[in-house]
Amino acid sequence: MTMVRARGLSMEYGEYTGLVRAVDRVDLDIGAGQTVAIMGPSGCGKSTLLQLLGGLQRPTSGEVWLAGRRIDALSERALAKIRQNEVGFVFQAFHLMDELTAVENVETPALLAGRSPRAARHRAGELLDRVGLSDRAHHQPWQLSGGQRQRVAIARALVNEPRVVLADEPTGNLDSAATLEVLRLFDELRQAGQTLVVVTHDARIAAVADRLIAMRDGMFADDSVLV
Repeated sequence: MTMVRARGLSMEYGEYTGLVRAVDRVDLDIGAGQTVAIMGPSGCGKSTLLQLLGGLQRPTSGEVWLAGRRIDALSERALAKIRQNEVGFVFQAFHLMDELTAVENVETPALLAGRSPRAARHRAGELLDRVGLSDRAHHQPWQLSGGQRQRVAIARALVNEPRVVLADEPTGNLDSAATLEVLRLFDELRQAGQTLVVVTHDARIAAVADRLIAMRDGMFADDSVLV
């Protein structure tokens, strides 16, 4: 099954300051359960592509499909529901809420999606255990290391059982030890059949990917199956 599909996908900026095409007529198919690493120099369009695939931006032209459903043409309300229930996002800066504990951060998307407080808390606890942080459930983000905060963010991304997880430079703010923690977790998710798309500068991500896409100037310079 094709989980993510893009056809003729383009994103342009700078109507008055000179047109820049951040993503340039990209075609892409990602199968269910596949882990894809997207690499390339800064400014090549990696993060913009990820935002287009996850519905965080609408393309200038082209189409985006998720699990057989076209999402770029949806209403804002319908697109927000897709982002809430079908896509999990992991960012370089974690984006955890400082006033909440780890378990509260993880359960919040489930509560917003309509789960009961009891069910949301149970699911959050399961995921914190899965990422090895059950003993940090009631710690706030400032009490956690960078690697621990990123693992909380990954647990939060998984709480609504998304079809695909999109990660933008998830190891960019981490030291080597914390990076290895996150890489091991991504490898576990890959082996469990989670569809993952990871934008990164870190060549070590390729070690836990099925496929590596190199971008340059908004286009694919190379697309290689690794395993």
